[in-house]
Amino acid sequence: MIDLTVHKDGLERNIRKARENGVVIPSFKQMKDPARHVPENVKEKLRGVGLWDVNPLNLFRITWKNERRESGGLYAGPNFIELPQKLTGVEARIICMIGKYFPTGCHKVGASFGCLAPRLVTGQFDSANQKAVWPSTGNYCRGGAFNSKLLACESVAILPEGMSRERFSWLRSIAGEIIATPGTESNVKEIFDKTNEIRATRGDCMIFNQFEEMGNYLWHYNITGNAVMEAFEGIKGENGNFAGICLTSGSAGSLAAGDFLKQRYPYSKIAVGEALQCPTILNNGFGAHRVEGIGDKHIPWVHNVRNTDMAIAVDDNDSMALLRLFNEPAGREYLIRELGMDAEDVNSLGLMGISGITNMLCSIKFAKYYELTGKDVVATILTDSVEMYQSRIEELRDEFGEYTAVGAAVDYAGSLRGAKTDSMIELTYNERKRVHNLKYYTWVEQQGREAKELDDQWYRQDMTFEAVQKQTEQVDALIDAFNESVGLMNG
Repeated sequence: MIDLTVHKDGLERNIRKARENGVVIPSFKQMKDPARHVPENVKEKLRGVGLWDVNPLNLFRITWKNERRESGGLYAGPNFIELPQKLTGVEARIICMIGKYFPTGCHKVGASFGCLAPRLVTGQFDSANQKAVWPSTGNYCRGGAFNSKLLACESVAILPEGMSRERFSWLRSIAGEIIATPGTESNVKEIFDKTNEIRATRGDCMIFNQFEEMGNYLWHYNITGNAVMEAFEGIKGENGNFAGICLTSGSAGSLAAGDFLKQRYPYSKIAVGEALQCPTILNNGFGAHRVEGIGDKHIPWVHNVRNTDMAIAVDDNDSMALLRLFNEPAGREYLIRELGMDAEDVNSLGLMGISGITNMLCSIKFAKYYELTGKDVVATILTDSVEMYQSRIEELRDEFGEYTAVGAAVDYAGSLRGAKTDSMIELTYNERKRVHNLKYYTWVEQQGREAKELDDQWYRQDMTFEAVQKQTEQVDALIDAFNESVGLMNG
């Protein structure tokens, strides 16, 4: 469970600092349904604030329901697109939640808020005397640094040195300190090693590790799960069936949305994706891959493996090929000319970053495997957009040459319509337990967790994942009390 013990001295300093910096903290209830619950005075002020502005009011834009505007937007329904069947090649309807319209252009700003807020409003994190450390494979440290800046907290961003130039460029304007660790997105242990070094040598830091922080799980369970449900209910029609949600693991926080959805749609499934080049779940494997933002070679502590139905591996060569198909002019022209896609639908493909493309491929393979029909709906998430990967497109162009209609035809046929039901596994009870037991090597042997805690996640979910799900009202009560003490909510 999330520790909600109040530390009075730290809390008093946090309240004072929030008052000095004009900070009001949104509740989970407000993030879930901002149109109804965000105060009118906050909405009025937001009309003059840009989506990415470093302004504490943008804490109230940590929601899937922002208007699709760069500045001054308020709230609408959940942001998603439905992929055309002529693109996916499957009968099933695939809906994709859009991360671009969060501040920072990525939903990870929500996951980092879920980790920071409980510690801030309990005083466990002392914003006047401590720095918030955000270990990440990319977007989480961006979200954490952004939230820290909004809350007038010092931050330390940790991410692999091989991540895209755009991430580092943006972080330099936001984070107080940036640490680049060896490797790429699959080198998570190197990130953990750096956080352990900081924990041992720097008394002014608190680690917010998304891979083990249940605040990450809680945020996605409540906010993402509810947004997907609303999106499905809005498009399902009379006979729509929610078949499942397909998500690459990363920190596994977003998989908590699957737990929420399974409770509402008991026959639905949760499928977790990974890169074929590093098939940790599929085959206890290891390696390196290019799907930025999904860390591998371990099973995150917050992954409720016992509730996961399938593992799907995607070749990162397919993800990179589709990055070009969806964003190079020759690729877009091909989709319009040969597939007859609408220009608007083609332009919307830019809403997918590399992990979003991988999520789409997971969804297509899932639909093919289960032979889903037109009444079935599959959900996934577009964590971020192509804006963070322009340098990757340039690198591919330098390596393989200019993109042509022939290249587009090859990539469409081979990497999209050619998606097969290979490198997939339905997780039986014993397979799930095998994957769950992989947590031992990271979390017990390396990170100091107790073996009993690991057993409790499997055998006592009423004390672990289910107990966390029930903490939402407690966290909201602490947030409300914090804001009341700050005294700015009605200002």
